[in-house]
Amino acid sequence: MGFVDEVKFFVKAGDGGNGCVSFLREKFVPKGGPNGGDGGRGGSVYLEADPGKHSLIDFRYGSHFKAERGGNGQGSDMHGRGGKDAVVPVPVGSVVKDAETGEVLADLTEPGQRFIAAEGGRGGLGNTRFASSTNRAPRKATPGTPGEERWLRIELKLLADVGLIGLPNAGKSTLLSKLSAANPKVAPYPFTTLEPQLGVLHFRFENPCIIADIPGLIEGASEGLGLGHRFLRHIERTSILLHIIDASGQGEQPLADYKVLAAELAAYNEELTGRTRLIVLNKMDCLDDEEQEAVKALFFAAGLTDVLMISALDSIGIDALKAKIGGLLEAKREAAEEAQP
Repeated sequence: MGFVDEVKFFVKAGDGGNGCVSFLREKFVPKGGPNGGDGGRGGSVYLEADPGKHSLIDFRYGSHFKAERGGNGQGSDMHGRGGKDAVVPVPVGSVVKDAETGEVLADLTEPGQRFIAAEGGRGGLGNTRFASSTNRAPRKATPGTPGEERWLRIELKLLADVGLIGLPNAGKSTLLSKLSAANPKVAPYPFTTLEPQLGVLHFRFENPCIIADIPGLIEGASEGLGLGHRFLRHIERTSILLHIIDASGQGEQPLADYKVLAAELAAYNEELTGRTRLIVLNKMDCLDDEEQEAVKALFFAAGLTDVLMISALDSIGIDALKAKIGGLLEAKREAAEEAQP
């Protein structure tokens, strides 16, 4: 697949250069004294959040990143050159962890944000540093210290304002294509979407928002069943969750589908149950007026009143959905501004 959201890789910073033992040798300076320079510092390895990256696929073709070693010191008090740093671009939203302990080391959520993955070694000291009144000709220099090296793991969590979740074949990809200019694969069979898709929803008088379409979930997804469990992490950063429900199911099937989604989200991360959620009943084109009212009444009776009915295929109710999303986002932005000191 072209989308990779978890990788393991190795970083090695450059070793510091060695200090130099040298003495001044000039014709009319018989006791010139020490003039050995220090070694240069080793280069460091940085991870930098790059807004132009949307996947970790580059790590498939290179998983070892090394910075340059520092130069050795030389005579005439010449210090070694510092090693070049290695800057590795990663997508915004990357969570960096220690591969062995699982400890979270950095969360790169802002473009241009950097994290020192491995720090370069210090340069050694030349013999000039050890000259004193009692030791005017030191023959001592220190080697450079080795640069850090370790295995790291990156988990990518897409940054999106709205997340589309639903069971397979609920119409999420079709809806994404109607809400944005994205062109995801659409087909009349389950698991059409094999990797998260992003789209941008534009409003007339408000800032645009990013929508993430997550591959279809099934019961047991939080335990590793199906495809969606691999991508559940991508909805952790979304502020609004749209539950896309196939309204054409028989009897109480639409409500049962919603309960499966809610249970899987709670099992994966209890914090997700507190997110703003909107239930979108799709495929209303398959129902007559009486059946549509029956489906709505089914959800109202369960205490779920924030419900919209649409047909993504026929573009029915899309404008109302856009307006609803815009209103929810604006309310969240105003609340965030009020919360700031």
